[in-house]
Amino acid sequence: MKKLIFWFSSIIFCLCFFACNQSSYSEKHLNLVLRDIGHHILLTAHDSTSRVLPIEKITDNTYQISFQNSFAFVPDTLIKVVHNRLKKNASPTDYIVSVVECNSTKIFFAFEMSSKNDNIVACSGRNQPVGCYVIQIQFLNENTPYSNFYWALLIPFGIIGLLIYIKFKAKKVLNATENSDFIKIGQTKFFPEKHFLQFNNEAIELSAREGKLLRIFAENQNQIIERERLMKEVWEDEGTIVMSRNLDVSISKLRKKFQHDDQVKITNVHAKGYKLEVI
Repeated sequence: MKKLIFWFSSIIFCLCFFACNQSSYSEKHLNLVLRDIGHHILLTAHDSTSRVLPIEKITDNTYQISFQNSFAFVPDTLIKVVHNRLKKNASPTDYIVSVVECNSTKIFFAFEMSSKNDNIVACSGRNQPVGCYVIQIQFLNENTPYSNFYWALLIPFGIIGLLIYIKFKAKKVLNATENSDFIKIGQTKFFPEKHFLQFNNEAIELSAREGKLLRIFAENQNQIIERERLMKEVWEDEGTIVMSRNLDVSISKLRKKFQHDDQVKITNVHAKGYKLEVI
């Protein structure tokens, strides 16, 4: 177990380190893609000298492209530039683009590209005048760009977690069964002192009350046990007053613990009590 935990911790550290590096790389790559979009927009406006200003991240999924100088744009050309540059660089395909006037919230032009719904394009074909504009691109995917990589990381985590769980359960059964007395009930072993059942290599835990109840049945297999006796020995001897319904609920829970063993059945004997029937 110690070795397994050591390797698990080492793998987590390596994956986290790799994820951080990958996240940094993805963000830098997207930044370059957006700057490339800004560059081509300026080229279509016959401007090959002014600068594309640093990309701003407004929210987790929204980025802003700013420019040094004012420019004019043709909506159809702008749509084509954004679509082609994102597609070429394998970037998300669902997004909303807004052309906003600098230092205001006034939107001059906007369009939406979606793989799930119809694309929405307003005012296409109408040339826009020279002005100070910023372009905001909001990615509509529920996951941020390149986040599928992080979902892939869950696979090794899940496998390692499952291996630890199996190892833990097997060791728990081994530790509990060593030097412990048990009562055989059908194909199941009942360990009254440990309050659990063992069926093959599977450990099935019991509550303290379920353990007390089952012990009475296990020591009197195929015999009718009166309701009054069960209620007295399991509850009333501890100073707890219960209704008959509490016994029925506990019996129902106990039945579920034996659903794996077709040789065992707890039956209700009308007006008398219950019987643990073992074939």
